[in-house]
Order: sequence, then C-alpha cells, then structure tokens
Amino acid sequence: MQAESRRIDRIVAPLHQFMGRERSAGIVLGVSIVVAMALANSPLAADYFRLFGLKVGFVFDGEPYLYHSLHHWINDGLMSLFFFVVGLELKREFIGGELSHVRNVLLPAGAAVGGMVVPALVYLALNGGSGSAHGWGIPMATDIAFSLAILYALGNRVPLAAKVFLTTLAIVDDLGAVVVIALFYTSEISIESVGVGVAFLGLMVAANRMGVKNVAFYSIVAVAGVWTAFLMSGIHATIAAVLAAFAIPSDALLPETAYVRRAAVHLIHFRHLPPNGVATLTGEQLDAVTAMRSDARDAMPPLQRLEHSMHPFVSFVVMPVFALANAGVSFAGLQPSDVFSTAVAPGVFLGLLLGKPLGVCLSVWLMVRLRVASLPRGVGMGGMVGLGFLASIGFTMSMFISTLAFSDDTMLMQAKLGIFAASLAGGAIGYVMLRRCYSPGAGE
Repeated sequence: MQAESRRIDRIVAPLHQFMGRERSAGIVLGVSIVVAMALANSPLAADYFRLFGLKVGFVFDGEPYLYHSLHHWINDGLMSLFFFVVGLELKREFIGGELSHVRNVLLPAGAAVGGMVVPALVYLALNGGSGSAHGWGIPMATDIAFSLAILYALGNRVPLAAKVFLTTLAIVDDLGAVVVIALFYTSEISIESVGVGVAFLGLMVAANRMGVKNVAFYSIVAVAGVWTAFLMSGIHATIAAVLAAFAIPSDALLPETAYVRRAAVHLIHFRHLPPNGVATLTGEQLDAVTAMRSDARDAMPPLQRLEHSMHPFVSFVVMPVFALANAGVSFAGLQPSDVFSTAVAPGVFLGLLLGKPLGVCLSVWLMVRLRVASLPRGVGMGGMVGLGFLASIGFTMSMFISTLAFSDDTMLMQAKLGIFAASLAGGAIGYVMLRRCYSPGAGE
C-alpha cells in the first residue's frame, strides 16, 4: 500500500507543482493555441469547425430555448466562469490587495488607462468611418496569464516592484475591458430579463448583508438567476458573472481570533486522545479532526474559498478550451488580399504592438514628470518600456472582444491574425528588453 502511494505521489506531485507556478497557465494556454491552429490547418479541419458549430440547448413543444452552438456556449457560458474569477480577484484586490491603496494603484492604473485609450485611437485612425470601426476595443486588452508568464520566466532578475506593477496594470485593464464590454458590446436589451437578473442580484446582496455564508446558495442564485437572466437579456452574460462575484461575501463566518482560539482547543484535545495503534482514527479522533476541518472552512471567506477552488479549473480548463474554440484560423487558400481587404489586421496589430507600450509609457512619464507618482523601486524607463511591450500581449481578452465585435468571418479572421502577430512580437520584444535591462552589469 505504501509503495503504491509513493508511485501515485511521484505522478501527482510534479503535476501539483506545475499547476502552482505562476507561468504554468500561460504555457498551457500557449499549447492550446498551437493545437487549435494545427487542427484548423490539418486534414481534420472540417471536423474541428463542425464540432464547435454543433447546436446544444433545450426544446419544448418544438420550440428551442437557449439553443446555441457549442462555440457560443463556450464564449457565453464557460467564459463566464473566467469572468467570475476575475470579479472575485478584483473584489479581493479592492478590499485588501494592490487596489486598496490609492498610492500603490495610481501609477499602474494611469498606465492601464493610457494603455487602453492609445491602442483604441490607433485602431480608429486606420478604421474610423468604416464597417470595421466597431473593433476598436480589441487592442485595448492585456492577457494577464501570458504577460505574467513571460515576466516570471525571467526569474528573480526582475524586481518584485515590476511584477507588482504589471499585475496591477493587468487587473485594472481587466476591469476596463469588463466596462467596455458592458457599455459597447451588447445587443438589443430586454428590460424584463435585466429586471429579473437585477432582482436575483439584489437577493445575493441582501443575503450577504444578512450574514449568509453558504457557497452553494450563492452559486445556485448566481447561475440559475443572475447569469440566465442576463444571458436572455441581450447584455453579455459575462457581465452577470462579474456582478455576481462582487456580491459574494468577503468576510468569514468564523473570525480570525475565534479561529485561532478554537484551533488551539481542538489541537490540545486531539493530542490528549489515546491512539489506537493502527492507521485509521478512533471515533473521537475522527470527530476532533472533522471539527478542525469545519472550523478551517468557516475561517475562510466565501470569496477566497471560491477563488481558490475555481482558479485552477479556469486556468487549466476554461481558458485552454476557449483557445481551442477560438484560436483556430485556417490558412487554406488564404491570400494577402484576404488579410488586408480591410484595415482590421493592421489596426489590431499596430494598436497592440505600438499603441499599448506607447500609451503605458506616455502615461507613466507624464505622471512621474508631474510628480503625481514615482517609478517603482528598481524600475527605470527602459524596464517600463519592456513592461509596456508585455502588456501588448492580448490573446485571451482580445480574442474574446473580437468575437463580440465582428459577426463577419473575414473580419474576425483578420482580427485574430493581428492579435497573434502583435502578441507574439510584443512578448518577444518585452522579454528581450527586460532581460537586457536586468542582466548582470546592466544599469537601469
């Protein structure tokens, strides 16, 4: 039995170690994108596109309800889990993280705003007044998984302040993307459905105020009530996920001081229980351990419990599946005229690769020059330019916004090509610049 347990540990332990690393999610996401591109350009291409076009839903008396393609369910359903975790992270950051201190968040927040506005202006400079202008939100986004994966791949040579800056910038960028989606990328709105969704959201808020900490209750109301109502309202369902996340309680049922006191009592009690000399526990020992486990659960706020439990699933299942469904671009018979029939690809490419670092660096330079904020410790303008190029990696969020912006297959393909090219180039340039800035002997 012990030998079998050791064999299982040799398999499971490296997997847990890999999933615990900051850059692992970016690696898995990158592999998924490569697989999607390979499938879309292989003999299996027809099956690949047919799979995500399959219709799934409910039919009552011959009438379809919530009857959409698998691709639609991934983007509106599965990705809602991604945005739910984003909402949980944002709330946690506002309460006790980087976003809770105005002084800490001022510089990266300003950089994030500049990094959203300038790329949109670059895109509109090339597409304004045309049918492709609606894609202006695509180059505004930063992919937090990829950008941080590259930054952490540089190891300890990069100052901690640089990692905090890019993380905070990406978080504010996510918040900006949610606002943009809510305001500019919604279809016709059903007031009745919105009202139902808001009522369920109000129920969650009221339960929070009344001290309800049951995670199952919030999960059922969020999915069956808020998410479903918003899905049918015309407002993108991912917005419901963010709003529901902000209604999750952030305080624990068992306060920290009470938990410490109860844990000490449980440990003393367990220590004085007589052992039974075998691998299993006695009834009294099992009761003591169960009580400790229950107290540990009650000491963890529902917000952090959900974030902690859902983060691996979102990082290693939801985002890779989204990439598999959306990153496949077929190059069969593709001509240069197809890529450049509109200015979508150049607009997205230049918006991300030039607009992002330009917006980030100009905002930082202006805020430092006006003495509104100061540069992070150990980070000069050279390092800031490198971080700006890492912020130009837009894979996940940019692809998501492109699916909302364009129903035309040609424009969608052009947007994806622009995202891929700019993200790869921005990641490579940012990596090289930061490696040179922080190599031994290099002066910042």
